[in-house]
Amino acid sequence: MAEENILKLEEYLHQLGEEERGLFERIFKVFVTEGSLEPPPSMVPWIEARFGSINKVLRQKIVKIINLVTLESALFNSLRADRPMEARSSEEVENIIKAQEGDPFCRPLELTPADVFGRIRGHYSITASNVAKYDGFHGLVIFDQHNPLSFSLEEVKDYFNTALAWAWKAYQADPEARYFFLMWNCLWKSGASIIHGHLQMTLTRGMHYAKVEALRRVALEYKERFGSNYFDDLYRVHKALGIGWEEKGTRIFVYLTPIKEKETILMAPELSDSLQEATYQVLRAFIDRMGVKSFNLALYMPPLSPTPESWEGFPCLIRIVDRGDPSNRTSDFGAMELYAASVISDDPFQVAKILKESK
Repeated sequence: MAEENILKLEEYLHQLGEEERGLFERIFKVFVTEGSLEPPPSMVPWIEARFGSINKVLRQKIVKIINLVTLESALFNSLRADRPMEARSSEEVENIIKAQEGDPFCRPLELTPADVFGRIRGHYSITASNVAKYDGFHGLVIFDQHNPLSFSLEEVKDYFNTALAWAWKAYQADPEARYFFLMWNCLWKSGASIIHGHLQMTLTRGMHYAKVEALRRVALEYKERFGSNYFDDLYRVHKALGIGWEEKGTRIFVYLTPIKEKETILMAPELSDSLQEATYQVLRAFIDRMGVKSFNLALYMPPLSPTPESWEGFPCLIRIVDRGDPSNRTSDFGAMELYAASVISDDPFQVAKILKESK
């Protein structure tokens, strides 16, 4: 598949074996359409300056992919998907990060509250209680390092392990709170209100958060209907297309129906060293190779203790997305993403190529 491109997805599907193609069609549905327009002559110079060729604009190929299991959907436009991926300038963002040194997270013992069960001190981080909580237990892992884009493998491992230690402390304080969720919002485009490096975690009661619970339910329904594990089959489809691979027991793939740009999913049976190392490698490739400055990361995992509902076959799962240039005022989320389908600029095949080259 030379010059891989999401716009050629239908061609790639014809190259798959019967079993792989059947698996793809079980999970995904692809629709291809063309958008056309007729610009006035006065607009042609502007179009050519912005897009390189008037022909690119006159006829635009659009690929819509729907995950039939989860009903996630993404729209890829040829004008967007054909763009070269270039690292963005970091000088402005770095200046802002440096100017914010001395914020409250630089002095967590003095300027952040502790949880009712105290703090967890990691090798490169410390926990705090979130002042304005999402849930009964809502904590922070505050990095010793101020710059949220500067982190080593050992630091990332420490952040995850400190967060998990916090979860077990919270669970001991309330054994009914057993559903753990971790999120890492980096810089303001991602929703972070403080620049200093940190991630957040919650522990909730009764039921997991709705999107995690929805995924659990559709995976069980998939198992009942097809007799196979949804997550295994999802990975197999991406691997067959060349945008999924495995490293030391961790499965990695660039998702065909991403919620936003460059969405990469990593899966393993548990929050292992391998999963943490692979997550670090993806994040560093995002930042160092693709110029990502702002990202969201979420960790899904089964509950900390047995529950009435079944979590059989549900892996430890990490999802990462690029949230766009922090210097750009335009939001990457609009009514389409909130209420219809994600509109995606970055090509999954190109993202996968860079990630694999970065191993």
